[in-house]
Amino acid sequence: MLGARQLTLEDYVAILRRRRREIILSILAAPLLAYALTLILPKEYTSQTVILIDQPHVSESYVTSIDSSDLRQRLASVQEELLSSSRLGPVIRALGLYQAEQNTVPAEVLANRLRKKITISPVKPMPQTNSPDLPGFTVKASAGSPQLAQKICAAVTNMFLQSNLHLREARAEDTTAFLTKELQDAKKNLDAEDAKLAAFKTRYIGELPDDQQANLNILAGLNSQLDAVTQSLGRAQQDKAFAESMLSQQIAAWKASQVGQNPETLEKQLTDLQAQLAEAQVKYTDDHPDVIKLKANIADLKKQIAATSAASASPAGKDEMRASIETPEIGQLRAQVHQYEASVKEKAAQQKEIQRQVKLYQSRLQLSPSVEEQYKVLTRDHASAADFYNDLLKKRSESAMAANLRQSPDTDRFRILDPPDLPSSPSFPIRLYFVLGGLAAGIATGLGIALVREALDRTLRTERDIDAFLQVPTLVLIPTVGALGNGRTHKKELALTDTQAVGRS
Repeated sequence: MLGARQLTLEDYVAILRRRRREIILSILAAPLLAYALTLILPKEYTSQTVILIDQPHVSESYVTSIDSSDLRQRLASVQEELLSSSRLGPVIRALGLYQAEQNTVPAEVLANRLRKKITISPVKPMPQTNSPDLPGFTVKASAGSPQLAQKICAAVTNMFLQSNLHLREARAEDTTAFLTKELQDAKKNLDAEDAKLAAFKTRYIGELPDDQQANLNILAGLNSQLDAVTQSLGRAQQDKAFAESMLSQQIAAWKASQVGQNPETLEKQLTDLQAQLAEAQVKYTDDHPDVIKLKANIADLKKQIAATSAASASPAGKDEMRASIETPEIGQLRAQVHQYEASVKEKAAQQKEIQRQVKLYQSRLQLSPSVEEQYKVLTRDHASAADFYNDLLKKRSESAMAANLRQSPDTDRFRILDPPDLPSSPSFPIRLYFVLGGLAAGIATGLGIALVREALDRTLRTERDIDAFLQVPTLVLIPTVGALGNGRTHKKELALTDTQAVGRS
């Protein structure tokens, strides 16, 4: 009696002994039913092939792969594409599958039915290698006949190989095209930044931060030149003043020595000579030597007065006269004064030009902070655009090289290790598995029937059952002997409680 008390091992053994008939019948019947089921169910054959993945021979340190997905992700992507209705439809038509249902059943339903018959699973790497790379994968296809299963497996394998190659080439081409478009946009942006920077440099030529040190050096040199020119100008002015002073002294001395040759002096001398001639004529005759000499002197003096008057009438004549009359020392002094004047003018012009340049470079240095701020913004934008362009250019080159590598035999590729086999035995149903499953089901069913019958049985068989169910003390146990069908006796014990004993008495 289950549920009345806690059972022990002896109780379970007793239950098995009492219900052994049901258990044995279930254990024998269930495998027989499972075996019979294997004869009734339609057979299904499975063909499989193993595809290995050859790793690329070119190291990724030389050619970087543009396919960031690993082989497992690519395998899942290709599997989704291959098992789509658009790809399985041609296979169904080519192999003549489901011919009776092609006109009545939708193509998606047929494709879904075939999809359930195809299995693609990765091959686990060997534990000794400790490699994370996927060594390969298996393709399995099931059908009602071995030949049909082999054909389906071969068709799926062929599609798988072609789709993988097409997928990788498409990814490489799409990546290269995308990088080319981005590179063109980056080139336009870089050209715009170049134009801005060139216009800024043209506008602020010589005022850029890169020119600051050069401007300081040039300004220091200009200051040194200005000091030297200022000193030279001062010396030239001093030399000119000294030469002018010496010239003035020489002219004054020369004028003092040339007093008798002035027109006024000559006129006075002529008057004196004429007075002397009148006195001499009173005393002497015209043939007297003194009278003749005085007349000759008067004639020479008149010529001299006339020549002086004619020479003084024009500036050139004055210069010629002065030059012919002045001493060589005065001429040298006049030449020195003229030379010093030219030197003073030249030095003054140099000083003015250097001062202008000094002011120019000082203004450039004063503008440098504000120009530097704008220049930093432009150079930063230009550097960012240049770095982005160079990075895209490098990536596009790597993408093009990787795309070329996809078409070469040195890349990773799929290789069929074993072609699709022709199954010799069905993959479903497997009789051994069915029989073992029937045996397990029979054991479970027999035990379940035994437990159900034991739960429905209200018989009190032991003193513990009485104590647990009636909760009254037991007075006596009466053994009973019953005859079995085979002539053997069966001994039972009947337990009487105190209530039953009183009733019988």
